[in-house]
This record gives sequence, C-alpha cells and structure tokens, in this order.
Amino acid sequence: MPIEIKMDDKVAIVTLDEGENRFNLNFLSQMMKTLDRVENETEASVLVVKAAHEKIFSNGIDLDWLLPMLKKNDKAGMKQFIEALMAMFKRVLLFPMPTLVAITGHAFAGGAIWACYFDFRFMRSDRGFLCYPEVDLNIPFLPGMLAGMKKAIPRPTLEEMVLTGKRLTAVECEAHHIITKACPIETLMEETMRFARTLDKKRATVAAIKADLNKDVVYALEQEDPPVIASGRFFV
Repeated sequence: MPIEIKMDDKVAIVTLDEGENRFNLNFLSQMMKTLDRVENETEASVLVVKAAHEKIFSNGIDLDWLLPMLKKNDKAGMKQFIEALMAMFKRVLLFPMPTLVAITGHAFAGGAIWACYFDFRFMRSDRGFLCYPEVDLNIPFLPGMLAGMKKAIPRPTLEEMVLTGKRLTAVECEAHHIITKACPIETLMEETMRFARTLDKKRATVAAIKADLNKDVVYALEQEDPPVIASGRFFV
C-alpha cells in the first residue's frame, strides 16, 4: 500500500494513497510500520495523516477482502484481523506525539471510527460526511470502537449518529465539537499545518498524558472478543 511520509520541520505528514483506504491486514500492517518509522526514524513531534483521494478519506473495512473469510467461517483469520485492527487503533490513540487527521473526504464506518482515535480532527467543508451506517446494516459496534467514538463525540450527538445513521457535514461536526475546524479543501492542509506547528511538545510528556487520559479506551480495546466477530458480530 502506498504510504508517503514527508517531513515539514517537526511535523510528519503521512499521506494514504490506496483508493478508499479500506482496512485489511495489508493496510493495517503497512500503517503500523509507517507509525514505527515516524516514531523511530524521524525527529517529528507532531503527526498529521491525510488521504490522497479527492473524495474519500477512508471507507473502513475492505469488504471484498473480508466477506470471503466470513463465508469460510475462518475464525483464525478473523481473530488475526480484529486483533490487528484494535492494535492499530490503540497505536494511534497512544502515539507519543500530538496526532491530527485531515479528513479529506468521506469518512464512513471504520474510517469514521479511526478518525476518533486521533487527538485533533480537521475536515474539508465542501465535500464529505462523517457517518456510522451500522444501524442500517444490522451490525453492532465493538466496545473498543464505541469507547473511541465517545472520546471524540459528545454523547447526545453520538447517540443520534449511531442510532439513526445520520450523516454529518464538516460544518455540523465543528458545531458539535467533533472536529477542530471545517475548512474548504483549498485551505484544509494550511489550517491543519498551522495548528500542528503549535504542538511541538516533548514526546515523553505527551505519551504519559495520553496513557492516563485514555485508560478507559485502552481497557475497552483490550476486552474485544474476536470469536464474537467470527460468529456474525463484526464491523464494516
């Protein structure tokens, strides 16, 4: 999966360029390797993640890859996948520097959940929705997913989104304090980077604060039961 890392002073800019950036084992593996590179091979003090796709940030789990596994009742494969997904969410959640996501288009289902694990969210205002359609797909969320969403989304808004499947625009997300700022695509990265450059903090301090701040989310992520996924309760 093509992933580019570009340094802008102390800001590491990671660009995802795999179409709709759907989650499968390859995507998760490459993303984890990318985060390792940023942490271990750069002097970055801030991480920014964006997508190259002009309309989509991420549409979540790769169903073309997942469904054959479910049809085969491949519980071992599902266990491996869900553990890798939870590990990637946890890695972003506890990454030892401030993390920002520039939501460059639609963020649906798993893509919208992933955005919640970042510390700060910026979103283009001229195109794209944040949406959790699981209620219409008859798919409940896993505990760690809901814990991450609760971190980023005020409870009344979250309840409306997950129980109705309502799509929110960037302007609505900003009004509900889900994102830091809604921006036209022409200024999205400019605004994201302007904020990112104010976050040059010590990694060890940031890591310690995040560990304490997110104990409840980490606990929920670590309580997942992969066999439940294989039996039909899985997330798309």
